[in-house]
Amino acid sequence: MPKPGAASRRPAAEAAPTLPELQVIPAAREAAVERADETVDLLLDAGRAPGQILVLTTDTVHPWQQHEQSFGEDRYWSQLDAADDVFYAAADGCRPVRREVVVLAVNGGDTATVQDAMATALARATSLLVVCGDAPLPAPRRPEQ
Repeated sequence: MPKPGAASRRPAAEAAPTLPELQVIPAAREAAVERADETVDLLLDAGRAPGQILVLTTDTVHPWQQHEQSFGEDRYWSQLDAADDVFYAAADGCRPVRREVVVLAVNGGDTATVQDAMATALARATSLLVVCGDAPLPAPRRPEQ
């Protein structure tokens, strides 16, 4: 016979995940990538390892992503797996990976696209999510009729 209350206890491995710290840096869409780059520089200056940082964009890909993809998709994605440098990707096309810090550049896209990118960024960040730009709050859900 099990002890009373034993069934309600969850093992430590099943504990609810903690949410990362959230920082918002206001920026117009056309300046969001620049703010994200400045944020990465500050994170590196503060002692974060480059491989701990993932930069996501909501619309046009980051110029560094364009540069890295010019060498081929295999080489580009191998850098994600290596995790030894800052990795740049589109929020809607990044492979599932978690990093200590995610910097989201809200550089375009409609409300639904940005909300999806926010959810992706939140799922990827383990300790800090920095949002550069204007990120709309989720729309209130309407009751189903």
